[in-house]
Amino acid sequence: MVENTTSSGRPPKALRRVLVPLALAQFICSFAGSNMNVMINDISRDLDTTVQGVQVAITIFLLVMAALMIPGGKLTDKYGRKRCFLAGLIIYGVGALLSAAAPGLGVLILGNSILEGIGTALLIPPVYILATLLFTEVTSRARAFGVISALGGIGGAAGPLIGGLITSAISWRAAFVFQALVIAVIVWMSRDLHDPLPPEPDRTFDVRGAVLSATGLILMVTGILAADDNAWLMLVLLVVGALILAGFVLFIRAKERAGEEALLSTAVFRNRTANLALVTQNAQWLLLMGSSFVVATFLQVVRGYNAIETGLIFTAATAGLLMSSLAAERLARRRAQRTLIVTGFALTIAGIGVLLLMVVGSPSAWAFAPGLLLIGLGLGAMLTPSVNVVQSSFGEDLQGEISGLSRSISNLGSTLGTAIAGTVLVAGLTATPERSYGLAMSVLAAAGLIGLLAALRLPSRRRPSG
Repeated sequence: MVENTTSSGRPPKALRRVLVPLALAQFICSFAGSNMNVMINDISRDLDTTVQGVQVAITIFLLVMAALMIPGGKLTDKYGRKRCFLAGLIIYGVGALLSAAAPGLGVLILGNSILEGIGTALLIPPVYILATLLFTEVTSRARAFGVISALGGIGGAAGPLIGGLITSAISWRAAFVFQALVIAVIVWMSRDLHDPLPPEPDRTFDVRGAVLSATGLILMVTGILAADDNAWLMLVLLVVGALILAGFVLFIRAKERAGEEALLSTAVFRNRTANLALVTQNAQWLLLMGSSFVVATFLQVVRGYNAIETGLIFTAATAGLLMSSLAAERLARRRAQRTLIVTGFALTIAGIGVLLLMVVGSPSAWAFAPGLLLIGLGLGAMLTPSVNVVQSSFGEDLQGEISGLSRSISNLGSTLGTAIAGTVLVAGLTATPERSYGLAMSVLAAAGLIGLLAALRLPSRRRPSG
């Protein structure tokens, strides 16, 4: 499978056109993960629930994505990349419309958290698999990953702004109608999308492995959410979740030794560079979604800002991410991917430090801008290199598995960001708001340091120029 390129190294126009629906799909899924952060007060009042209730809905959505992303990636081999992509879009669209009409928190969780989460788990792995298979030349593949990752980062960063605008102008329900409309556009634009590899309907699917991996992840995150209510319950859920995940690893090893196909090949864990890059991916999305939830909740619940005011403050993060994303391709030609990832973490950690120093004790909304700008610049600089390192570390035979694992690790980071930092914040939001804000941001800074340490251990060689 050889990709034809123009004299400038750019892929043909038809192939570039196929990239648009893939990038838009990543955008809308990332948007869905952060746009609800500015609707907390509106949803709480309309559905007669609490801040904790909305946090649970957001966390379940991210958790369903993380838990089902590995099985979703594996299903692409059995049923085909395009078929899974379209099925995921349709399920997501139904969930968005159901959320828009939700009469209570339960229906919102069914539509947004469950159906949109399942749809995302089906449609996101094909996005990265198709990009890897269709863009076979090194430079064009890096450009494709750059566009997809940039749209994903922009969706996450601009979610509060777009969601705030829609909520203030119309209603929070209209934000879900907006998602459904974007999904319809993506389905229409995908009519020319083709699958480079035929599906393998006779290929076995490891149901037991899927159940074990999903159950372990769900218990772990549920344990984190229980931290502010019951310490013993938290401990039990974390231990049981960890034991189930350990059992999952032993199970897939046993299946491979028996010559059977497991849900996830242990070969994806034998690449040291890819493993380190997966850690950086997890930390990046933890920082993006965690900082978005903490800042948005603090602004609305403590400072009393409405949805549009909160969204406008996040413009700084969106602008920073746009600037660094637009420069990503040029930077990738001049700097090693390790350098970009390390620099990104340094900027993001600096941004969190600025948010701590300038916000606590200051009533000004402008105090948030410098820190959010630095976070946006840092995340935009490193999202693409991390994805490119992971996906390019494996051949076509493992693309379904590594894509599912990569997206699961990233979405697990998003879930942990909302669950851990959100739980720390919400636990003392009414009694000691500024102290809780400071603790939550400190937790995010610690996660950033872990990502930075992993980035420093990546190989220092430059990316091939093509």
